[in-house]
Amino acid sequence: MTPSERTAGLPRHVGVLGGGRMGAGIAHAFLMAECTVLVVERNSGAADAARERIAESVAKSVERQLARGDANRSPSAILERLAVSTSYAEFVQCELVVEAVPEIQELKMAALRDVEDHVGPDAFLASNTSSLSVSALAAALVRPESFLGLHFFNPVPASALVEVVAGEKTAPSLVTTARDWVAALGKTAVVVNDSPGFASSRLGVMLALEAMRMLEAGVASAEDIDAAMVLGYRHHTGPLRTTDLVGLDVRLEIADYLARTLGERFAPPQILRDKVARGELGRKSGRGFFDWN
Repeated sequence: MTPSERTAGLPRHVGVLGGGRMGAGIAHAFLMAECTVLVVERNSGAADAARERIAESVAKSVERQLARGDANRSPSAILERLAVSTSYAEFVQCELVVEAVPEIQELKMAALRDVEDHVGPDAFLASNTSSLSVSALAAALVRPESFLGLHFFNPVPASALVEVVAGEKTAPSLVTTARDWVAALGKTAVVVNDSPGFASSRLGVMLALEAMRMLEAGVASAEDIDAAMVLGYRHHTGPLRTTDLVGLDVRLEIADYLARTLGERFAPPQILRDKVARGELGRKSGRGFFDWN
């Protein structure tokens, strides 16, 4: 069955590999759109944490009346459609599986290969990678035409954007279908041909790196650098606060990757390396360019 022969709506059964902040957010988005969702984690402790994370997020959305359908009754009605497991074998029921493991190419390739071994022949696979080559990830797969990038943004429940990234072998009809999925989630899709950093990470990281260099050189404080972009350019948050939300370690990995693939203009400044080495990773650690405690 080709992508164009599928319904333009969302898949009924969606899998998410990885239940961290991004994976939980992706699961939340599909649950609120009335899909049945399976989240697979590496062990029972991580699975329990993922369930708790998703339940908390769903409860907040219901409280804010952001849900549809059964969400109008109670969070428990929505969570009846959530399953959390440690077994890849349970992906067999899923029509779409979104991979959301850490941004390490070898890890993602191995994970995608394992997922493909357990899904049905008509299932689609997607990666939530924010910068890695979708075509390179597809090299691990038997059916690269059924694979693409679905780059959700953090925090997923509040973000309006999803990058749909077409790899060299992605079926064009799957790109069209993915745009329909994104619209059905209540978000907006931008379609990007596979390139390091795509559109959003490439531009966002470049702006953040320059803000870090300015801070390092004493041009202005972190607060004033961010205020210049928020007030002068109407950015929702400044580049340094956004880096804190993304995670300084994540930004460093992306910047190193872009520097290797696109050139030295993406070389991370020393201030970023030093903060990561000290464990100042942003909001998740309590301190990054700002104090979150």
